[in-house]
Formats: sequence, C-alpha cells, structure tokens
Amino acid sequence: MSQALPDDAPLIHDLIGIGFGPSNVAMAIALSEHNANVGREDAVTAHFFERQPRFGWHRGMLIDDATMQVSFLKDLVTLRNPSSEYTFLRYLQSKGRLIDFVNHKNLFPLRVEFHDYFEWAAAKVDDMVSYGHEVVSVEPVVRDGVIEYLDVTARSGTETVVHRARNLVVGTGLRPLMPEGVERGDRVWHNSELLAKVDGLEGADPARFVVVGAGQSAAENVAYLHRRFPNAEICAVFSRYGYSPADDSGFANRIFDPAAVDEYYTAPDDIKRKLMEYHGNTNYSVVDIDLIDDLYRQAYQEKVLGTERLRFINVSRLTGVEEGPDGVRATVANLVTGEDSFLDADVVVFATGYRQADGLGLLGDVADRCRRDELGRVRVERDYRVATDPELRCGIYLQGGTEHTHGITSSLLSNTAIRVGEILESILERGPGDSSAPARPVAGGIGTSR
Repeated sequence: MSQALPDDAPLIHDLIGIGFGPSNVAMAIALSEHNANVGREDAVTAHFFERQPRFGWHRGMLIDDATMQVSFLKDLVTLRNPSSEYTFLRYLQSKGRLIDFVNHKNLFPLRVEFHDYFEWAAAKVDDMVSYGHEVVSVEPVVRDGVIEYLDVTARSGTETVVHRARNLVVGTGLRPLMPEGVERGDRVWHNSELLAKVDGLEGADPARFVVVGAGQSAAENVAYLHRRFPNAEICAVFSRYGYSPADDSGFANRIFDPAAVDEYYTAPDDIKRKLMEYHGNTNYSVVDIDLIDDLYRQAYQEKVLGTERLRFINVSRLTGVEEGPDGVRATVANLVTGEDSFLDADVVVFATGYRQADGLGLLGDVADRCRRDELGRVRVERDYRVATDPELRCGIYLQGGTEHTHGITSSLLSNTAIRVGEILESILERGPGDSSAPARPVAGGIGTSR
C-alpha cells in the first residue's frame, strides 16, 4: 500500500465495483457506513462503474399497480443494520409518507415506489460511482510473479479511464432471455422493455397482443395490456393448464433466510438439487395468488357478458414468430395433439425470464486464473469470493451467478443486505495485500455496521 508508484500510475482503490444496480448500491452503502465509523487509515477506498447514464432497475416493468414480491424490510440495509439512515422507512420519512404507509398495513410496496427508494439511496452514495461508464477490460498487474492489482478500464464516449483495484465486486445483473432463434424487433418484445415499447404505440389501436410465459411478469403483462388497450384481445400462451401460485408461506420462505445460505453452501450436490426442486415454486414461473384470482375473475366476467378479450391458450407452446411490416404471426403448437394454430397479432411479448450475466466475461486472461468445478461452473467460496490460483492475490467477488453454490437468493433482493456485509467483512479480514489468504467461515444472520 505504501510502495512508491510512477506519477502516471492509475488510481488505486481497495475495491472497484462493476455495475451499480441494487446489489452494488447496497455495497456502497455498507462501505459508507463502515468508513463513517473508522479512522481514515482504516477506511476502504472504492469506486463503481455503471454503463447506464443514471440509476435504473427494470424500468420497463415499473407498471403502475405492480407490487414487490419481497417485504419492504428486505431493503438495501435493514437486515444488516436496522438503525441505518438508508432504510426504506427512512426514505418514507424523508418523503412525508411514513404514517400513510403504516396505515396502509402492507408489507409489499408498489414497485414504482421501491424503485424510487433505490434512486434515493443511490443518490446518497453517488460520489462513489461513475455513471455512463462501461467497463471494457480488466488486466492483471504482475509483480514478482503474482497478480497484486487489477487494472479496470472503463469507457464513456471517447473518454477512457483506468483505475487499479485490490478487489473487484462484480454486480452486472441479469440479461433478458429470448427463446432460441427469436430476435427482438419492433413487434417482438421482451417484457423488460414493455413500458417503453408501449409508449411507442401511442395513437395506435392494436387489435391483439400475444404474451408468452407463465410467471409473475407474464401475468402482469397480460393484466396491464388488457387494462391499457380496452379494445384489444390479449392472448396468454403457456405450457401449463394455468398460472401456478407462488408459495410465500412462512415456512417455505425460510429458503430465503441468511442461515439457509450456510446450509445450502455446505450441502452435498444431490441435496442442493432437491432443495431447488422442493422450493423452486417460491420464485420461478409462479404468480401471486391475488393476481391469478383477478385474471380469472375478469376472464369469467367477460365470458358471461359475451365480450371475451382475455384468452388463455394453455397446454401450448409458441414455436415460431414471423414479423412483418403490419404485424406478426405466431405459430402455437398444442402439446397434447401436436396440432399447430396461428395467431395474427400486432405484438408478441416474451416474458421468458432472464439469464445471469457472465460475471467473469470481462476478466480476459484473469478469468483463466479462476477455478471451475467438474461441470465448468465457477468455484465460489462462502464469502462470495471466486476461488483462484494462488498467484492471483486480488479478490474477485460475485453478486449474482452463485445460485449453484449459495442457493436461490443469488440474484434476489432477499439477502442483499446480508451478502454485502459478508463481502465487506471478507475484504477487511483479508486486508490489503493479503487477498489470497483463506477467509474464516461467515456466519449467517444479522451483521453489524462497522
């Protein structure tokens, strides 16, 4: 840390974060709270790069009446430090809505409101982030046969900056997933871009939408389009008989507990698979029961009135789309009979989920130093640090892409506050220049702000 460096050497940080979504905003908050409680010599220096021009989290799905699927207490900080000034309750107080929210008697805020909370929190730590900067490469800095630092190159327009890191925290989020062979276009959308695309239809009078998928986003899309376009037919296509309700019961929700991460991490692979099979219905391809009931009630009412605009094409799969200048033709196969039918629509919306961004994709040759298991998956230690060759002294931490090691909360908000506390604890315990030292096990539970 005290070695003399050339005058033109890049700025050195204890930590550089790639991406500034909710997970790395929470990381910046944890760092800020730590630094506020220690002397300057013990402060952790950090900087984050975000390719978006400002903070944004699933903006295309901020439907006006859509609610969160997790409690407001699972915000960016409460489970780690309930007395923090960055909690959702402090946000409500600053907006003059705390009493109104309490009177609402609801654990699940509007998604629009929670996004506003994220923006509010991100603004409080925006001195740590460079927006509009896309990380384009990570290069090793080798001294005496070991990699002591990583040079992170970020680009903004024609400007290129290089910062040097002792540790990386990769939080590059999720990427929209389309079926193989299907490309997005003017009339073929992914639900992540729904609101922006719908705004482009202003003044048009679409006659039919097709929505593909059976999860929460698909059902929300169906309900929103049905409400937004009162003259249009909305066709929902999915392989099941109907939407499956999410299991959000108290016992099942223990899969999201911090202690469950410890148990999952140490479990044998066959038990990991069983746990995901048992409790996948807490998160994957499931829908809130209230929304299911609302859609069924609406569909039945339309059937009674003889004005059916909601169509549920179940036990079926969309097998092809052909986009033309005036519309799109969807081919739908019945899974029982194998027969094809055709739907001519103005738009097809694919609510087909997301894939985790490759956390190591930007690392270039450094990725070759990262160890993988027999299935080719990156090896990740309990503290979310990638297992690496001994010559790589820098810590590389993942926020996401760790479902195979840490369980279902890998890319979810439920455990974000705890996770960033554990990463910070790991960085502090290893210390500068000691990134290759083994970290002691991290206990699950509520952490403290340092």
